[in-house]
Order: sequence, then structure tokens, then C-alpha cells
Amino acid sequence: MGSGVPCRHGSSAFVTASPTESLLSPDEVDDAIAALDRLDDERAVDAWRTANLGRRSPLVRALRSLGTRQPAARAAAGRFLNEAKARFEAALEQKLAALETARTEGLAPLDVSLPGYPLPRGGLHPITRTERAIVSAFASMGFHVIEGPEIETEYYNFEALRIPADHPARDAMDTFYLDAVDSRAQPLLLRTHTSPNQIRYLERHEPPIRLIAPGRTYRNEATDATHEWMITQTEVLAVDRGLTLAHLKGTLYEFARRLFGEEREIRFRCDYFPFVEPGVEVSISSPGGWIEILGAGMVHPEILTRMGYDSEEYTGFAAGLGVERIAMLRHGIRDIRRFYENDLRFLRQF
Repeated sequence: MGSGVPCRHGSSAFVTASPTESLLSPDEVDDAIAALDRLDDERAVDAWRTANLGRRSPLVRALRSLGTRQPAARAAAGRFLNEAKARFEAALEQKLAALETARTEGLAPLDVSLPGYPLPRGGLHPITRTERAIVSAFASMGFHVIEGPEIETEYYNFEALRIPADHPARDAMDTFYLDAVDSRAQPLLLRTHTSPNQIRYLERHEPPIRLIAPGRTYRNEATDATHEWMITQTEVLAVDRGLTLAHLKGTLYEFARRLFGEEREIRFRCDYFPFVEPGVEVSISSPGGWIEILGAGMVHPEILTRMGYDSEEYTGFAAGLGVERIAMLRHGIRDIRRFYENDLRFLRQF
């Protein structure tokens, strides 16, 4: 996200911003809260919430852009944006409470003699909860979240990651191809992993880089207790001067401890992935033995060179985490299909 000058609309009910805006102004925050105070129906309030706290709102976009700021400015900007978010949420809660009070005035009093019954309550899906825990763990270590398309080209999904057409690694990624091509006449497909986000980000940014990219991935394979055709992954990438395998190990040790606790043992073993060198698998201890939770390694120098980086000056590390696998281990679930059967008896446990 680039930098820009915020555009103030004092009479509008919403904060507006150009696509390149990177930070709100205090006046815009005050104007938005004042506009909320003037609203008198739930639809208008919901539209205000979407415009000011939704995924595409200027506030959320500014929060996501913090990782691109210089360290000296990042802390102050983060404090301001988090305070603005807290003010928005408090004002919204107060407005909703006022609307509810106004709506119930004049209604007949509650008949306390009527039989009571528990009202059903919704909650976050266990995969969403686990994904948020993963994001929170890495965010606390200075990583920021990015997103990427689920429909990819062969270049980003395979070739740019050192997986050519005849590479045996493609056999382990049975791919859903689409009956369409992009502007460069490349076949389109549903991404088989979140690693294409590495390439897309490296093409447009300079080091230092610290990112995580959660999202759905798709593979054309049979479904059983440990495999699904759609799974959620989180990509981790760091590129900077002087990064070594020790930095990778320290980061993943801290992540595993945050999610599984200090008492769990963690093991690193050599493994092979086309886009890293060397590659490692990370496992944690469990009553049934060691269980792999992710694959990782140092970004292959060829990838850095292709992106225009000097691989003698810059190094990086990457990791790919399976969110369902981690959720299964955290909650003692043996069948991955449970997550997507929509069985309320299962989901209510979370």
C-alpha cells in the first residue's frame, strides 16, 4: 500500500480514502464518530460499520500496511490506528445499545412466568480460531498479514517456485485446472499451496520483509481421515541481510511454544522442498510419538536472484503451516473431515 494524503469529508457518515492512502487523520476519526452519533436506524449503522471497520475500510487497510513502514514510524502509526479502532468499536457498541433501548421502549413488559429456554449462540469455527492464533503468534514477532488470489497461473504456483512441468513434486500436488487462461496465455488453476504469495510479494517489495499469508488451498485428492481436497495453510516469509537457519529455528520454536505450550518438545529434521535449501520438517511431541506440523527452510538463492535480489547480500527463510493439522493436534481430533461436516454437536464444543 503506498502513501497518500487523506481526503476529509466532514459531512459524510463514513471515512473515505483513496486506494493508495496509508493512514487516517485524527480529524477523520472524529468526523466518523460524530457521523455515527447522528444515525438513527440499524441499516445506516451497519453501513457505517462496514465502511469504517470492514475488511476494505481505510482503517483496516492502514493496519495491514504497517509492515511496509519504516521502524521509526511504525510504532506511532500502530498506536494511533489501534486507538482509532478502539474508539470506533466503543462508539459502535454505544450506538447499538442506544438503538436497542429505543426499539424496546413501549413494548409490553416481560412475562417472567413464561418457561425459559436457552437461546442458541454462534461462535467462530475451530479452523478460524486456530488460524487467528497462528496469525497472532507471528504478528507478535513482527510479521504482517498479506493476501493473495486463490486462482493462480502455473508460473506463480509452480515455475517461479522451482517446480517445472516435469518435476516429481507436482505428483504430490494433484491440481484443479480451470477452463481458462490468463492474459499471458497461461493455464489457470486453484492454488495448491500458499507459497505463490511469496513470489507476488517479492516482485513488488524490497527487504526487509516479514509476512504471513493465510488462505485456502486446493488439491485433487481423495478425502480420508487425514486428507481433504480443500485445506487452510499459512505461509511465512522473512527476507533480510544476515538471516540464517538459526533465525528460522528460533522463530518456529517460539511459534510452537505459543500454540502448544512450553512443555511440548519440538524437533527439526532435514527434508526436501524445491523452493528452499536446506529444507526442514518440524514435529512436536505427542502421546503417540512425533507428529509433523510444518515444512520450512531457507529460501533458495535461485528464487531471490529471479526476483532481482542479490542472493550474496540477502537471505531468507520460509515455512508452510497446515491449519487443520495444527487444529487437530491442539484439540485431539483424529478425523479432518469433522471440521467441514457442519455437525453442530461437534462445532458446539468450540
